[in-house]
Amino acid sequence: MSEPRKIVIVGAGLAGATAAGTLRERGYAGEILLLGTDTHRPYELPPLSKGLLLGTTEEPDWVHGEGFYEEKDITRRSGVTATRIELGARMVLDDAGGEYRFDRLVLATGSRPRTLPVPGGDLPGLLTLRTLDDALALRSAFKDARRVVIVGAGWIGTEAAAAAREHGAEVTVVDQAGSPLLAVLGEQVSGVFKDLHTEHGVNWRLGAGIAGFTGGPDGATGVRLKSGEELPADVVLVAVGAAPRVDLAHAAGLELSDDGGVCADAGLRTAAPDVYAIGDIAAHFHPRYGKRVRVEHWSNAKWQGEHVAGNLLGENEPYLKSPYFFSDQYDLGCEYRGLADPDTDELVVRGDLAARDFTAFWLRDGRVTAAMNVNQWDDGDALKALVEGRASVTAAELKAADLKTLA
Repeated sequence: MSEPRKIVIVGAGLAGATAAGTLRERGYAGEILLLGTDTHRPYELPPLSKGLLLGTTEEPDWVHGEGFYEEKDITRRSGVTATRIELGARMVLDDAGGEYRFDRLVLATGSRPRTLPVPGGDLPGLLTLRTLDDALALRSAFKDARRVVIVGAGWIGTEAAAAAREHGAEVTVVDQAGSPLLAVLGEQVSGVFKDLHTEHGVNWRLGAGIAGFTGGPDGATGVRLKSGEELPADVVLVAVGAAPRVDLAHAAGLELSDDGGVCADAGLRTAAPDVYAIGDIAAHFHPRYGKRVRVEHWSNAKWQGEHVAGNLLGENEPYLKSPYFFSDQYDLGCEYRGLADPDTDELVVRGDLAARDFTAFWLRDGRVTAAMNVNQWDDGDALKALVEGRASVTAAELKAADLKTLA
């Protein structure tokens, strides 16, 4: 494979910006064009729902320092949206009239917040959290709010609830599930987070459906549940997950997976010649799991951005890393590695759930599928090795044996 003269990257978030920077690190001397809708220079998302929302930091973690893109001769087109890909002509068009030829194309278009198709779902003032501007607006709203209602008890919803409580607001979290983070952690471990937030004064409406939002032209004023209960609010945050931005890829004829991502092989290549997909949109065949995997965590965006650079330059290496993410809520910090099914995998707890000082493992057929350390920080390398090696261990060994030895 000859070295491409021009690489176009659509999406200037963590995945796309990391790919651009890594190409230069790898010695690529051709043209790099980075297209993005955000007007800010590329940044990482985790601080938006953590330090920036809490007010302990005023800036996100920038992917690269100020001046990096100019120094590395990476052309950025900010505040524009790619509207069409012409695969035959190898061309990307944007909403500002730009037309960009490519030899290789990377799609890193990320995700958008999901909305709820209920009455009042389009009211002004319903907040979401996805961008730096979203985070700044939400922090400002939390500072002035007396009552906050958060719809959604996933990672964004629970982290935002912690931040709102730190700002002194009365917080109610609504979710259809019976416990926060239930789909990821299962009932027993999710109960740890439920108790944590309850101790910090969060009110729950779990197992509750949303009938609509109340308010008018001046903004949302509350949430109406299917039970008939109305929850008045100064701030309403909708945190019901994210949807991959695949309209551009779909219109170009690229195959989509069952979960809505862009189908890619183990090396992050789509079926279209010289077109790659990374980050939130990539449903790539993962050799470790023997199936397509689509992950929306920051680590996946960063690592796939690094990995795709080599394949753009002629390598043919599969992407093998396991999913990883972290969360900070009040005095609880945790890291999760792997990909478990909490409904069917065996849960093994090492430590004390009630004290929120433990490591949870999930086993399938006697092998480790995932591990989550909570307020424990000494065994990260061992946990990574156990997960990535799909270690064959017993529950008794995980509870008592030296983890470094097991790994």
